[in-house]
Amino acid sequence: MQRTPVNPWNWSLNLGYNQGEIIEGTRRQLICAGQTSVDGDGNPQHLGDMRAQIGLALDNLEAVLTAADMDLSNITRLGVFATDVDEALKSFDLLGMRFGPIQCAPPMTLLGVTRLAIPGLLFEIEATAAV
Repeated sequence: MQRTPVNPWNWSLNLGYNQGEIIEGTRRQLICAGQTSVDGDGNPQHLGDMRAQIGLALDNLEAVLTAADMDLSNITRLGVFATDVDEALKSFDLLGMRFGPIQCAPPMTLLGVTRLAIPGLLFEIEATAAV
């Protein structure tokens, strides 16, 4: 897979994402459901702790990717939902710690929502990935 960043402006690079990417030469695509801070039985974890919820949601996203023989470098798009955008942004360094070392900056959208599907969850991340 070849990725070509499209950034008519550079400001989004400071936030860790490209405005767009041209993706060429893929064989398989994975559409991931939104991943949240739940355990293996679907029970919410880290209630009231945005940072911990982001960490576990990212762990769960990586588990889905691994099950598909992919990793974070295969992500071509992220959708992020948070019940408190300002609080979520305080912990976006967690995304930087995972995506920065692999030099992956997929296009991303962050939306503020009034609530998520399971009460008590504060953060959800969905992804599209390709190989």
